[in-house]
Amino acid sequence: MLDLKFVRENPDLVKENIKKKFQDAKLPLVDEVISFDKKIRALKGEVESLRARRNQDSQKIGQLMRNKEVEAANALKAEMQDVNKRIGEIDVELEELEKKLKHNMMVIPNIIDPSVPIGKDDSCNVELERFLEPKTPNFEVPYHLDIIEKLGGIDLDSARRVAGNGFYYLMGDIARLHSAVLAYARDFMINKGFTYVIPPYMIRGNVVDGVMSFAEMDAMMYKIEGEDLYLIGTSEHSMIGKFNGQILNKADLPYTYTSYSPCFRKEKGAHGIEERGIYRIHQFEKQEMIVVCEPEDSMDWFKKMYSYTVELFVSMGVPCRTLECCSGDLADLKVKSIDVEAWSPRQQKYFEVGSCSNLGDAQARRLGIRIKGENGNYFAHTLNNTVVAPPRMLIALLENHLHEDGSVDIPEVLQPYMGGTKKIMPKK
Repeated sequence: MLDLKFVRENPDLVKENIKKKFQDAKLPLVDEVISFDKKIRALKGEVESLRARRNQDSQKIGQLMRNKEVEAANALKAEMQDVNKRIGEIDVELEELEKKLKHNMMVIPNIIDPSVPIGKDDSCNVELERFLEPKTPNFEVPYHLDIIEKLGGIDLDSARRVAGNGFYYLMGDIARLHSAVLAYARDFMINKGFTYVIPPYMIRGNVVDGVMSFAEMDAMMYKIEGEDLYLIGTSEHSMIGKFNGQILNKADLPYTYTSYSPCFRKEKGAHGIEERGIYRIHQFEKQEMIVVCEPEDSMDWFKKMYSYTVELFVSMGVPCRTLECCSGDLADLKVKSIDVEAWSPRQQKYFEVGSCSNLGDAQARRLGIRIKGENGNYFAHTLNNTVVAPPRMLIALLENHLHEDGSVDIPEVLQPYMGGTKKIMPKK
């Protein structure tokens, strides 16, 4: 959410930013905000004057009554009733206007960084850098589900009977590999100086409003029936919510956390949820990293964070690349975002396995996360990044370390988490 004063003083800049994000339908919201703001300030001025008059008249009525000027006191009381009525009307009008103003402010997108490439959708995203040479095996790489099934590592049919499409049972060596990736990613980030956290897997509605846009919430979040609780779609939600309404000491910054959680997503409107496989599912586990820092430090942390993900993938022998998201592919709260994509030998192309985002002060402004400064408090900056999400990571890992006989090499860094196992063999 933007600063109201900024919108008031820079409406053309805010509109230009909306155009850069190809969201022209939101342009009228800016003029509405300015109109609502003007009316609100006028009404607040009026109600302050009326309340001042009411206080003065109350003193006059007391004086008149003491002087036994009852008729004049009653006349003033009658005027006071009109004043009270008008104050009540203004309070109702203010409540409605402030509600509309807040809604618009929550929908107007954040100002993107000047370095963000302009484009309508993800087809306009820009490749930045590649790491490790992409592999092209001299045999046909099977679909990832076929690889996993040959290794005896998945049961989709039972999951459909139990929960429906978009769920799975991971089994045996594949389940162990899944856990090994998460454990390695955890220790990898701890070694980078991040504090390991296991957060709540449910959050309240006000935290949901604080960490994501309305469109994202509708497409992603599962609500608990009869409760003001939502299942998290990523641990970023509860990790940023941890600072809700807090005033932070400068000396304690930055906060650098790596958090584990299961993630639950409706994937509303997403293609592929009915397909075989584990690329797009309703439930998965993820190791995340989040940073809460000084505004001037956020871009430095942004670069560090996605570089850590790249380093992690390279350490597991998985070729990858970084891709900068264009303006039209940025979620509304984001200032800048970099996707990390892994190489798929089967598809002979890269696919998304993580995303690093700088949200500026958007989440902090919504949740009231401030830093205590010498000349007044100011909003912190928040960032998040996927360390690893094993379902997609498994696809990249299996395809890039697959042999023609169906066996899969375990990267050296993961072997200690697999009890020393160096290779997974197909089941007879």
